Amino acid sequence: MRIPRIWHPEPLKPGTEVLLSDEAAHHVGRVLRMSTGQALTLFDGSNLTFAASIVQADKKSVKVSLAEATLDDRESPLHLHLGQVMSRGEKMEFTIQKSIELGVNAITPLYSARCGVKLDAERMAKKVQQWQKIVIAACEQCGRNRVPTVREPVPLETWCAEADDGLKLNLHPRASQSINTLPQPVSRVRLLIGPEGGLSAEEIAMTAHHGFTDILLGPRVLRTETTALTAITALQVRFGDLG
Repeated sequence: MRIPRIWHPEPLKPGTEVLLSDEAAHHVGRVLRMSTGQALTLFDGSNLTFAASIVQADKKSVKVSLAEATLDDRESPLHLHLGQVMSRGEKMEFTIQKSIELGVNAITPLYSARCGVKLDAERMAKKVQQWQKIVIAACEQCGRNRVPTVREPVPLETWCAEADDGLKLNLHPRASQSINTLPQPVSRVRLLIGPEGGLSAEEIAMTAHHGFTDILLGPRVLRTETTALTAITALQVRFGDLG
């Protein structure tokens, strides 16, 4: 049986005992039904993993004892910042989950002219918290020991105008070049993925003004969630750590 991996939000130290967060304790105690003496692996975002064993478990809390710490770097040499125009419901959640598995380092949800998500500030804050929990769960599952951040949503132009010394890419169905024709080496990419209906002509012109390069994935029109994951995979194959 695979030893469960659990995220801990505070720095960990070998030789100490810690209480798991309420959510982690529920998962370990109620969902996995683990008990005293069983082994866990904890990680705190420092790129270290901590061997741990349960020393106390009840319906409300789980305490673990930490043994040795091990450096376990699963990060790609390619730093990827995904700017994703928000899609509705499970599509956005799917994009976030799978992009983390594929090695994305930061995600910024974006508003655009054709964005299908319109929420007030309170509901959007809850949505961002939910997306961050999806990131953590994806890291627990895929073995990443640094936890990327889902940033606060911003307008498309605000994100495009941010300073970034990496390669800026915008997926466009009529672009003249592809990921395979991009010059090497590349260590940082800011990747823009538009909404279901695509970016408007004005928005495409704006991305060019801010230094974005239009690229083509292939001859078929892909859904927004398919586009993001296909582009991330292609970039990791060419510049990152997917073989």
